[in-house]
Amino acid sequence: MSLMVLSMACVGFFLVQRAWPRERVYRKPSLLALPGPLVKSEETVILQCWSDIMSEHFFLHRKGITEDLLHQIGEPHDGGSQANFSIYPMMPDSPGTYRCYGSVTHSPCQWSAPSDPLDVVITGLYGKPSLSAQPGPKVQPGENVTLSCSSRSSFDMYHLSRDGEIPELRLPAVRSVNGTFQAHFPLGPATHGATYRCFGSFHGTPYEWSAPSDPLSVSVTGNPSSGWPSPTEPSSKTGNPRHLHVLIGTSGVIMLFIIIIFFLIHRWWSTKKNAAVVDQEPGVDRTVNREDSDGQDPEVTYAQLDHCIFTQRKITRPSQRSKRPPRETSVYMELPNAEPR
Repeated sequence: MSLMVLSMACVGFFLVQRAWPRERVYRKPSLLALPGPLVKSEETVILQCWSDIMSEHFFLHRKGITEDLLHQIGEPHDGGSQANFSIYPMMPDSPGTYRCYGSVTHSPCQWSAPSDPLDVVITGLYGKPSLSAQPGPKVQPGENVTLSCSSRSSFDMYHLSRDGEIPELRLPAVRSVNGTFQAHFPLGPATHGATYRCFGSFHGTPYEWSAPSDPLSVSVTGNPSSGWPSPTEPSSKTGNPRHLHVLIGTSGVIMLFIIIIFFLIHRWWSTKKNAAVVDQEPGVDRTVNREDSDGQDPEVTYAQLDHCIFTQRKITRPSQRSKRPPRETSVYMELPNAEPR
């Protein structure tokens, strides 16, 4: 009885909040569907509301139905709390857009911010459409692929699902010349294979879909290990940006290292070359070779420096030429504008 009173009071508080919105003090919980948001007719789906704080009460609300408010007691889970709302059996009036709220013990009617919206769809209410690939289910790497979903039923919208994921790509149906209603989904350049299905729906009942089409497997010949991006992802996306940044950074370090090595080699070579030039420059050098001789006058060789031009002259005293080869040799450097000694 007390639980019923609490639920009625919180429903009233919910209506008041919609009329006079106020700031909510609790973080929003998360809402997910198990096993998934696409539910076949008369099957079961569990909507799980989870919060990272200890919420004692959880409330589930479906958009457009203010009186259809479900309440569950929260249970501790992973450092927070959660509540499971079971919808069984799934009927045409069960699907829609759901949100959940949480509240704490001391203020059960003061709710958290709403969770992100979750669309729950019932499938299998209409006949399945057909799905085909152009130019075909087997394509070459980089070849453009387009999937066509068509039906004799006058569907207003088609939804494309990849590998069992939630359909995020939808296109309006267009009537063709042969009387069928079609939608063409361009996938861009092929990079890897995947399995696709499509659904049809009407504008008046957007949460009621047809049965899924037969699965269509698209394969890329000659490139089985590569991947095909999701239809919602840009086809030009390649690689991981983080790996790309690491690669660019490594290349920059290598180039800097090569430049430093080149600079050091160039400097070493220049230093060595300059040292060789210095060794070849003239200086005062005197070499005296002494041998045993009797009465021999030395032969004097002068080197005259004139603006880096060297000349050598041999001056021998004619009156005292020695007949023997050994002689004393002196080397002098004569500088310009210097008086002879």
